[in-house]
Amino acid sequence: MNRTDTTAACPCGRLDARRKPQTYERCCGRYIDHWEAQPAPDAEALMRSRYTAFTRENAAYLLATWHGSQRPQTPDFEPATKWLGLEVRAFQPAGEDTATVEFVARYRLAGRAVRLHERSRFVRENGRWYYVDGEQF
Repeated sequence: MNRTDTTAACPCGRLDARRKPQTYERCCGRYIDHWEAQPAPDAEALMRSRYTAFTRENAAYLLATWHGSQRPQTPDFEPATKWLGLEVRAFQPAGEDTATVEFVARYRLAGRAVRLHERSRFVRENGRWYYVDGEQF
């Protein structure tokens, strides 16, 4: 997908009510491109938008949505990575301001298929959700 194409299917794979892929601009783009005005409404939406930001190598969005207690100086991008898809396995609110999302992200690196299986922790502060950390399986 062209990194600037907003009408293509969103990399996160979210489907609409008719089971059709949502476009980037109607899905994760509204949070990524308008973070100040429209933050993700819940931890799952934030996790999906962060996956999409990784596929587009959008460091600014990733850093803005990383909790300050865990935020790196810069996210690591491997230029040869080809993202293949995202599967959200579980979304569990653990209170009003905490949640976990379990997911599997698939990608190809140097011709090898890789699966990232993680249970991520999120917190909401001042009305915004942030990625804290994750446990990989």
